[in-house]
Amino acid sequence: MADVHIRNAMIFDGSGGALRPGEVIIRGNRIRTVADAGASLQAAGCEVIDAQGMTLMPGMVEGHAHPSFCGAQRNTDLGDIPPEEHLLATMRNAELLLDHGFTSLYSAASSKLRLDIVTRNEINAGRAKGPRLRASSPEITVTGGLGDEDQAHQTRSSFGLIANGPDEVRRAARICIREGTDNIKVNISGDDFVKPAKGAMTVMSEAEVRAAVETAHDFGKRVNSHSRAGESVKRALICGVDVIYHCEHADEEALDMLEAAKERVFVGPAIGLIWNTIHEAAEFGMTPEVVANLGMQRNLDIACRTYHALRKRGVRVVIGGDYGFAWTPQGTNARDLEHFVNLFGYSPAEALACATKIGGQMMGEELGLVREGYLADLLLVDGDPTRDVRIMQERDRLVMIMKDGAFHKHPATAKRMRAAPAAE
Repeated sequence: MADVHIRNAMIFDGSGGALRPGEVIIRGNRIRTVADAGASLQAAGCEVIDAQGMTLMPGMVEGHAHPSFCGAQRNTDLGDIPPEEHLLATMRNAELLLDHGFTSLYSAASSKLRLDIVTRNEINAGRAKGPRLRASSPEITVTGGLGDEDQAHQTRSSFGLIANGPDEVRRAARICIREGTDNIKVNISGDDFVKPAKGAMTVMSEAEVRAAVETAHDFGKRVNSHSRAGESVKRALICGVDVIYHCEHADEEALDMLEAAKERVFVGPAIGLIWNTIHEAAEFGMTPEVVANLGMQRNLDIACRTYHALRKRGVRVVIGGDYGFAWTPQGTNARDLEHFVNLFGYSPAEALACATKIGGQMMGEELGLVREGYLADLLLVDGDPTRDVRIMQERDRLVMIMKDGAFHKHPATAKRMRAAPAAE
């Protein structure tokens, strides 16, 4: 990789503040220097990139990633994909997300045990293109919980790994860790898309959750939970879960507990799936009648109230909306930024900080900030996303994508929106 000097940029440093004119020097895979405009930096041996007033910002972090979710309409669609084809699709999804400015993925769950793991290993070895990836286990669930698609007369696979009782949960977690996972996922609550365990139900016992957490932490791994029900949020917090997804039914006690743990935990609403189910899924059988029966509008309203409250309480929230289903296609993940602004009351800069600074903290590396010493995962964006986050949904506006100091997309090869001929 060549050293790079980016000049004439408007820098969004990831912290949530305003843009400021400046320049940056990258040496190897690290940001060496960040300076105000006019600093006359000495950058011998660097390739010079003239940003022409475009926005330089950290690469985005998908905090609820499912790279192995491949356009499923039903949970069993993911189980039906043969593992060889499923691995190739997972790797394609990872590259697609990097193409859309996501330089890191924190996986919420894998459809099959080794899909995330192998994809991560291939990316790290340089044999495949993709973001940094924290690989997850499948979703450890109980009989009758989210991810259990079995019936008495037949066995069906989805993304679930069924385990009942602390001993089985502990064994399942150990197997996933043995195979190389970074994160363990547990489904503490149900979900309104399935039966019998609905979203407001807490179906995994405290002893089972505690077994997963203790096992993962013993091995230095993180634990993610699917926790829609208020009681499931409390159970996750009591047992020491690190990343708590959904949380929309959190009551005042659960909100207080989340605030008390805000220096330790991360939460993610995964609002994209709910929004798209209401507004964009009719062609997939989610008619207005089906949506009403599922209570999706009520779930959206509750989620909006919850995340307005979490924002005010300073709880760390990450973007990522269960993308990868048929009506939440991979590559559209940056829509979450718009949802955070329109639904949860974040300013555009605050929403961008959720995708950069907070996501970097979640990844556990020096990521998510344009700061000296940090890893050089950077985007050059044609426009000002701190004024309009919808820009981040436009792939052509990502003029530069850099991961680990190397160009995934070089400005010289980009379609420059502002420089496009009038005929276009």
